[in-house]
Formats: sequence, structure tokens, C-alpha cells
Amino acid sequence: MIDKSQTPETGTPRTVIANPWQPLREHTDARIGLGRAGGSLPTASHLAFQLAHAQARDAVHLALDTEQMMTELESRFDSVVRLHSQAGDRSEYLRRPDLGRKLSDESVEQLTAMNVKQCDLSITVVDGLSARAVHEHAATLLDHLIPAFEERGWSVGPVALIEQGRVAIGDPVGQALGARMGLVLIGERPGLSSPDSLGVYFTWGPQAGRRDSERNCISNIRPRGQAFDAAARLILYLLDEACRREISGVELKDDSIVASELGDGSQGNFLLPKTPTSE
Repeated sequence: MIDKSQTPETGTPRTVIANPWQPLREHTDARIGLGRAGGSLPTASHLAFQLAHAQARDAVHLALDTEQMMTELESRFDSVVRLHSQAGDRSEYLRRPDLGRKLSDESVEQLTAMNVKQCDLSITVVDGLSARAVHEHAATLLDHLIPAFEERGWSVGPVALIEQGRVAIGDPVGQALGARMGLVLIGERPGLSSPDSLGVYFTWGPQAGRRDSERNCISNIRPRGQAFDAAARLILYLLDEACRREISGVELKDDSIVASELGDGSQGNFLLPKTPTSE
């Protein structure tokens, strides 16, 4: 295989040496089996890396399409409110993570004026570090969750769409709505193979000042990552367990039964100690 790049000494084309791991690339976005041209990457692989880097940068700076998201959320929920963090713009948001964790004064007034005393679940949709992930995946994930919320009879407070927000901004929202549980859908920090990764953070008893250790995270939700139905099952499992035990975070583990092609589906989470069974 001939690469179009040329050796600096002679100007002749380099021969690209294939990597034996190359067939595995069909099963992963990881940069493996790229081959080499001399001591360097082949031109095609180098250009692909530059493209992925540009996509990640674009995802970080992309503005949230609030009109699109308000339309999608209003078609699914009775009450939706558009809020903002204390970060005035994207530049300040990236430089001051602390401001992205707090609601602006106007947003606090909006929530207070809604006069919601209590609800089972607050849902907050936040641009985070990838508005693209929110645009492409938030509504699809919610479509997997909403029927289960209705089946359980959970009351959902006004859904908040927040610009320039971080994960923790869901806590003051949940506190203002008197929510037993808080769910935050947020665009995750883009990777070089995942500029569209959606994350979900769950907190029992959301209130301002909660620590990160007091919430659970389901990460990399996207078509080429964790599937929507699998993510929804895990979210619902955590919510059900939280309702039963009134906890979240490091005290709430995923010990759900996991179906696996490598087992019979009865092994549970391989990270947890096995429960002895009687003969």
C-alpha cells in the first residue's frame, strides 16, 4: 500500500506498513492498527486525527440551539423553563467552571415564581461541554425514559433547559422544585472519537452544595457508545434503588443483572463480590 506522503530526503512515496491489529478497527473507534510510514503515521491517519481534534474543539464552542431544544422538550413535557448559569458567555463559562455550577439571579427568580412545592423528579438539560450531544441525543434518551416515569407514577417538575451550565447546576434546580430526585442530561467533554457523548447524572435529594461523590453518572450515551435502551435501563435501576434506599453516589452501586454474551446473564456486576449460594 502506497501513501501519498513523500520522504524528505528523496521526495519518493513512502510505503505504508499495515498493522496486524487493523481488522479490530471494525469494532472500535479507538485509534489502533493505524499502520506506519517510516517512523510516522500514514497521511490518511494523520488527517483523520486532525479532523477529530477539530470536531472536538467545535463541539466545545458550539452554542446550544435553545429554540430547537425548547420545541423538543415542550412536545414531551407540560412545563419547560429556559434558564442560564452565572457565566455570561461561552468564554467566561470555559474560564470559570464555578460560575457554570450556579444559577443566575434571574433564573432563581423564574423558578421561585413557578411556586412548585414538591415533585418526585426534576429533569435538567444542560449544554455542558458538548451542545452537539444534547441536540442529537437528549430527546431520544428522554423518549426511552418518559413511559417508565409515567408507569411508576412519578411527578416530574418543570423541565429546565440551561445554557452555560455544569453538572452541579441541577442541584439548585431540584432544590427549588422540592424534588426527591434530580436528573441532569449534559453534553460531556468531547474525546477525539466522541464529540457527541451525552452524560446523565443522578442525585438523591438535590440541593446546592452536594458533592460529586453524592451523585451517580452514566456516561458515553450515543449510538457508537452506550446504547439508549441500555442507558435507560441503568438510569431506571438507579432511580428505583434510590427510592427504596434513599441514597445516591458512592453508596449506590450498580449491582443490576447484566445480560452478557460471555455468560448466562446471572452473574450481575463483575466488580462486586459474589454472593454465596446454598446448595
